[in-house]
Amino acid sequence: MKDASIDIVIPNYNGVRFLKTCLDSIRCQDFGDWQVFLVDNGSQDGSVDFVRSYYPEVQILALEKNTGFSPAVNLGIQAGRAPFVFLLNNDTELDANCLTCLFSAARQVNADFFAAKMLSYKKRHLLDGAGEGFFRGGAGYRLGTMEEDGPLYNASRQVFGACGGAAFYRRRVIEEVGLFDANFFAYLEDVDWNLRAARMGKSCYYVPSARVYHIGSATTGSKFNETTIRLSTRNLFFVLAKNYSLGMLLRYGLFIAIYQFFWLLFILKKRQASPYVRGIIEAALGWRSMRKKVLAGRELIGEDTSLLRAQLRRAEDEAVSSIMQRRKALGKGNALLNLYKRLFL
Repeated sequence: MKDASIDIVIPNYNGVRFLKTCLDSIRCQDFGDWQVFLVDNGSQDGSVDFVRSYYPEVQILALEKNTGFSPAVNLGIQAGRAPFVFLLNNDTELDANCLTCLFSAARQVNADFFAAKMLSYKKRHLLDGAGEGFFRGGAGYRLGTMEEDGPLYNASRQVFGACGGAAFYRRRVIEEVGLFDANFFAYLEDVDWNLRAARMGKSCYYVPSARVYHIGSATTGSKFNETTIRLSTRNLFFVLAKNYSLGMLLRYGLFIAIYQFFWLLFILKKRQASPYVRGIIEAALGWRSMRKKVLAGRELIGEDTSLLRAQLRRAEDEAVSSIMQRRKALGKGNALLNLYKRLFL
């Protein structure tokens, strides 16, 4: 049997209510040379039986328990052999030409991976993400989040990275950068991968014609529940431990402190101090093992980071500008963000 051109990898955990919309939209693609790998994380809602009954073309990789996003997508990536890999959340719907647009971009643009335009599933005039930015404090930011779609986000361009909910990769680049870190379980694993790719000189290209409609937080049930906050807090420090040299940790200490200050204020507003503290404790316990990890065979300490620092500054400038645009559209002020840009960007 001939290998497909695109392997579509969909992690799933108790997501049977989303699968029909997602898989039907794949069936309706005007690009037909694909193979779907559904990696089921021990679902108890009949997901596996549903797919076996109604989507026999889908290859199911059924796990006995919930291993998390990273181990699941890694299994799906390794199961295929296509030259391109499309990671896709189960709570999505694709425009009919989405795969064609991504495949064409990969044939025409000398980039290593690609970000689709993600839009809100329910409010399709609002963006869910137009590529990833990055805060030097260690967190990613989906550019354009909750902004009106429009001309600003209709232009193809290079961005820092791609959201793992709809990211298109050359397989050879995954082989060079490595798989997603299984220690993250979920949240910020794509931020870690984007940063590893940037450190290796890889580039990401935003493809606005490839439209994906995304519900968001379908598996966890809420964007800000205890699990989300604990893992996001812990994994941010894992990102820093794995990817920042000692010199960068010292140089960016102020940015890390600023981000944590505002993150903590947000947590306290949501009355979620307990999972935040657990995340900090888990980060402290795992810090040493994360520091021991090697990026692409090179030790973290002593690496020349000048080019990376310039790229991270641009990525943060783009993220802050996106937040300011959203706040301005909502009639909110940007005094603090303007001050931050003048001082640090």
